[in-house]
Amino acid sequence: MTSLVQRSSGLVQRRTEASRSAADKDRPPGEEDEEPRRGDEQDDDDPGDSKETRLTLMEEVLLLGLKDREGYTSFWNDCISSGLRGCMLIELALRGRLQLEACGMRRKGLLARKVICKSDAPTGDVLLDEALKHIKDTQPPETVQSWIELLSGETWNPLKLHYQLRNVRERLAKNLVEKGVLTTEKQNFLLFDMTTHPLTNNNIKQRLIKRVQESVLDKWVNDAQRMDKRLLALIFLAHSSDVLENAFAPLLDDQYDLAMKRVRQLLELEPEGESVKANANELLWAVVAAFTK
Repeated sequence: MTSLVQRSSGLVQRRTEASRSAADKDRPPGEEDEEPRRGDEQDDDDPGDSKETRLTLMEEVLLLGLKDREGYTSFWNDCISSGLRGCMLIELALRGRLQLEACGMRRKGLLARKVICKSDAPTGDVLLDEALKHIKDTQPPETVQSWIELLSGETWNPLKLHYQLRNVRERLAKNLVEKGVLTTEKQNFLLFDMTTHPLTNNNIKQRLIKRVQESVLDKWVNDAQRMDKRLLALIFLAHSSDVLENAFAPLLDDQYDLAMKRVRQLLELEPEGESVKANANELLWAVVAAFTK
């Protein structure tokens, strides 16, 4: 029988009695159900986590969008492709590889400023390194909006089609398979067979969902500049990719309403104003501006 289990954080998730018993049995005595923070101030709260289970923004957004059993994203989701390209730009910026050009005397807006390669040091991620190489080798530089379109292949210029990063979702899913989060199966859809990637490690996804929920509920700080940059970017990009609702689906109605209200507060922020505040990442806010304009 399905029951509602109230966690100490105040978040409610639907779990079966069987899954609850299995989780309690597997958890070592005294271990707390805490989520390791990501970003510049990442802690190793969970001694069982390894570097292999630390996900990139792209992988986190894809994981939120994947159907657990079916192993694929919704066929009707036409937003996730550009959202994943936005993730790449922010991931590279947070790793110190990209930045925006100086705004200059005329105070150019975020969307008018070009993306500059700050460092071409390899990241260790094939997709990120591929995107970084395109940006580094392109002269004159392009804007954030242009790069999202070029990396997605959404351009009418045939001379720029080579910028498109192909099979991104499949490549990200394979990364998650290597990290032990997903598995690989073949499913028959009458007229064709499709490779799918069902969820195999539910703990990682549940921790991701809990972290997103807590950021707008129990750990809400009511100030974007005080939020962890990686988590802030995840909320914006999950919304732009139309997968944020998946993280809030298990909540009770009043918690869901409160979470969405606070997400709307973030979406209503003015990127130009936020980008000039202390410790703000300009490229992050430029990507936000590109999706919310």
